[in-house]
Formats: sequence, structure tokens, C-alpha cells
Amino acid sequence: MPEDNSENQNWPLKPNISRKKIIRHIKKAETATIRHTHKFLVKRWENVREVQTKVVSWIVLMGLLIASTGFQMMWFQKSYLTTAKDNDGTYAEAVLGPVDTLNPILASTDAEQSASYLIFSSLLKYDKTGHLNNDLATNIKVDETDKIYTVSIRTDAKWHDGESLTAEDVAFTIGLIKDANTTSTITGWSNIAVKVIDNQTVQFTLPSVYAAFDHALTFPILPKHILGDIEPSQIRENSFSQNPIGSGPFKLRFVQNVNNSGNKIVYMARNDSYYGGKAKLAKIQLNVYMTTDEIVSALLANQVNATVELSSADISQMDSKKYSVAVETIQSGVYAIINTESSLLNDVNLRRALQLATDTASIISKLPEGTPSLDLPFTNGQLSGDVPTVAKFDLNAAKATLDANGWILNSNGVREKGGKELKISVVAMKGSEFESVLEALSGQWRAAGFMVETKVVDLSDITQNVVQDILQPRNYDVLIYQLDIGADPDVYAYWASTQVTSSGLNFSNYSNIISDDALTSARSRVEYNIRNAKYITFAKQWLNDVPAIGLYQSTIQYVYGNNIHAFDKSNVLVSSVDRYSDILEWSVGEKTVYKTP
Repeated sequence: MPEDNSENQNWPLKPNISRKKIIRHIKKAETATIRHTHKFLVKRWENVREVQTKVVSWIVLMGLLIASTGFQMMWFQKSYLTTAKDNDGTYAEAVLGPVDTLNPILASTDAEQSASYLIFSSLLKYDKTGHLNNDLATNIKVDETDKIYTVSIRTDAKWHDGESLTAEDVAFTIGLIKDANTTSTITGWSNIAVKVIDNQTVQFTLPSVYAAFDHALTFPILPKHILGDIEPSQIRENSFSQNPIGSGPFKLRFVQNVNNSGNKIVYMARNDSYYGGKAKLAKIQLNVYMTTDEIVSALLANQVNATVELSSADISQMDSKKYSVAVETIQSGVYAIINTESSLLNDVNLRRALQLATDTASIISKLPEGTPSLDLPFTNGQLSGDVPTVAKFDLNAAKATLDANGWILNSNGVREKGGKELKISVVAMKGSEFESVLEALSGQWRAAGFMVETKVVDLSDITQNVVQDILQPRNYDVLIYQLDIGADPDVYAYWASTQVTSSGLNFSNYSNIISDDALTSARSRVEYNIRNAKYITFAKQWLNDVPAIGLYQSTIQYVYGNNIHAFDKSNVLVSSVDRYSDILEWSVGEKTVYKTP
């Protein structure tokens, strides 16, 4: 019986593949592979290279498109964005102290006057063109006699504590100024009557016509509701002098004493309710120093933004990449004031010899660039027409003048007459600028044959008693001094014979009938042409009598950091403190903003 293989019938049969057949298939596959490689790679390699070039070209094109888009975005930003001054910053200025009081009618130092300007208001102020403009006043009416001034006051002015400022405050302030017990540094009001017409109107009555009276209306106003019950003799010691309430663009926050050195920082904040508008600066701080060396150090250490207290020698230490300097004239002049009653210089010929021997051009060459010469008792531009000129520097003419008057050179190179040497004393105020002038003048006058003794005194040093020992007794032959002339050419206080007193400002003891008449007449006439003619008459007589030698017009040097947008170089300054005339526009720093379409 045959074997049953039914279970194995579904298994696949073992393939019958020979070795030759396998080799043939492999060669066939190899041949096909080579053929396809040759067809799709080798034959098309040029196509690959062409594609590669196109790909690279597209990449480059895309890069250019991206770069172009970026450039357009940058151009767009540049076209529609700009750099603008930043608001709400803090401005820190270095000023010379001390600060013993913040009561403005007692202010005497640069620091005290700077704080007063920022904290308090006045009826009139000098604007940035150097002209008088309304501050608290809205209108001034002068009657037909030119002796009664009726001033209207704005209704929106308020003190920093919110109380309204009225005509009563104005009258009260004048009362304090006139009271000798107050010891105010503001003078000239003793014969002027003040009357309150209503809350917003005050009237001033002058004993005689005074053409420059409106310039006197720049005095600071004090609050009657705070000081009204204080005795005038107690005003200085009152707490108000350390923590005042004003009505100006900034209000006091506090005063910080620094290391018991006399240095202080006066912190002020913006007065958002100021009637003149809101300042861009949020805060101001006056850093008060006792010496210019400390101010230089503060600038170098970036503790302050600016200052007006430095001389050219000090400024040379500043980094010009960090700080800029603006030199601006003020309405003041520096003079060699001659004591016309001294034992030698009471001789006008000796005074003329000093004038001829004075080379002001050489002196000015050592001062800040742009410092103008000053030949007259007025600042440049205050007179017009037939303005007289001073005799120019001529050393030979000075020597000839001395020879003609019997002053002969001895073996020591000093002139003498009748056995008496031509010896004069010259006093200058402390400060690198005045000391430089003193040195230059001394050398020039010695070259003419004068023996010159020099002395430097410090008004801020209470141990020296400069006022009592030097100024009041006129204890000098020549005094190098700065006279603050002001915006109006009324120089009566410096040259009228009535001011030859211990408390007067006629430091030359000058007296001349023609000069007195011209000065008195000029201040009592309001017509410009008449006043100008009177002052020209006075100037001619002044030059002939030589009670002083004009040296140069005063300047300030405003040093400021590169991120400071403050003092405008086009501003016209009457005094140093008038640098704040456009304080509302000052700012610190910059920011990026969109341009206005």
C-alpha cells in the first residue's frame, strides 16, 4: 500500500536555480545600474551644475531683497522718528555759597540769589532778550507827572501753599525792605510811598521823576500771610529763611547739609500750579560749594550738570568731550577804581599817567575769548551818537607825563619827587580772574616807574572785615572791582558826589559839578534822547577826570554737560542770575519720538 503524502502536498517546492543563472541575473542588474547611473547622473551632471547656479542666484536675490527691506525699514524709522529733549529730568547746578538764608530780600551770595530767582516771583523780570517784561504785573500805568506808577497784578498767581498772591503782599514786602531793622540787601526804596488800591492793584508814588524806576520793580515778593506778624528784626532768624514759601516756578523741598563743611544741597521741585506754565524739569538742585576747587571736583565726579562759577584756568581742567562752555557778557564792568582823595592820586596828572600806562588789550588776552573791552562807566551799547573814546595805551606818553610833573626815575627804577617815592597800594577781590588782572596791571604800572604794593582780600571771609577795613574807609589807592551797572545806564550810585559816604558806592570819592549835574538830570528825564545826551556829557567829564580806568565788560562762563538743554547762547543777560530767564524750557537728557506729520 503506498505511503500517504497528503499532508505535504501544500508545501512549496524547492526552487531549482542554477549558479549560472544567478551570475547572469547579477550581471544583468549591474549592467542596468551602470546604464541608469550614466543616464541620470553622468549625462545630466551639467544640468545639476546649472541648477546649482540658479539656486545660488536665488539665494543671493533673496538676500538682496531682505537687505533692501531692512534698509527701507531703517529709512522709514529715520524719516518718521527723531530725537527730542526729555522732560521730567533733574538738573543739578554748582553755585558758590554760602547759603545762610533763603529769604530773597536778604540774599547776598550767588547761591542765595540763584535760589531766590527760582523760588520767588517779582512784578517784572528781564526776559531772554535782556528787556523788562511782565511777571506778576499785567499792566503798568504812569500818570502825567511821571511820578505815580499804578501796577495791576495777575489774578491767577498763588503761593506754594495755595494762598492767593495779592497787592497786600507787594506792599508788605516794600515795608520790610524800607525798614532798617530788616537789614535787607535791597536798597533805594526809603522815599517811595506804596498804596494798596485793591487786591490786584498797587500804586507807587515817587518824590521826583526817576526814569529807571521800572527796573526797580524786579524785587522779589514775600507772603504777608506767613510773615505779617513777625518783627522786622526777627525776619532773618525766622524759620521762613530756611524753609520759605514762594510763588515761583519751583518750590523748596528741603536743604541738605553736607558733612558740616558749609556745603549744602538745595532741593527744589517743579511748581505744577505756576501761573507762567509748567516747567519741563521735574526737579532742580543747587549744590552749594565754598570754593571753585570744590566745584571743579564736583564736575569731574559727575555730581553736577553745570556751573557759571569757574574761571578760564578752572575750565581748562574740564574734559572737552563731556562739557561745553558758553561765554556770555553781562551788564557789569571791571574797573581799576582810583581813590581821588589819596595822598598821591588826588593829582589828576598821575591818574592820567596810570591810564596811559594801562594796556587793556594785554589784560583781555588772558581772559575768556570774547571778553569785550570797556572804556566808559557804561556797558557797551548803552549810549549812542557822539560817544567819547579813551586815550589809548601809550607807555612813552605815560612816562612823559610823569617826567613833566617832576617824577624822575631813581636808581631802583622807581620814580620819586622831593625825596618821596611814587608808591601806590592796589587792592583786588579774591578770585583767579581779579588776581590775574592785579598781576598784569602791577607789571604795567611798574614799567612806568610806579612802586606798586598789592593786596588780595576776600569779601566772603568774615575774619578779614573787608567792608569795614577796606571799602568803607577807602583804604587803598586803587581798587580792582566789578560794578553792576544793569540794563539802564543810571550809574548815579557809583559816581555822584552824594554817594561819597561810608555806606555809599562811590569808591573813588569822585566829585565834579558837571558830572553831578549830568547824572542828576539824566535820571530825572524819561526822554531817551535827552538822557543819552546827559550821559555823554558825564562820560566826557569822567574820562577827563579819570576817577577810574575801564578794563573790560564782565562775562559769565556757563559750563554744562552734553546732555543738558539749558542756557541758550542767544540770550542777553543783565546779570548772572538772568541765565534762568527761560528756565521753563530747560531739560536734561533726550528721547526718541515720532515726528509730527
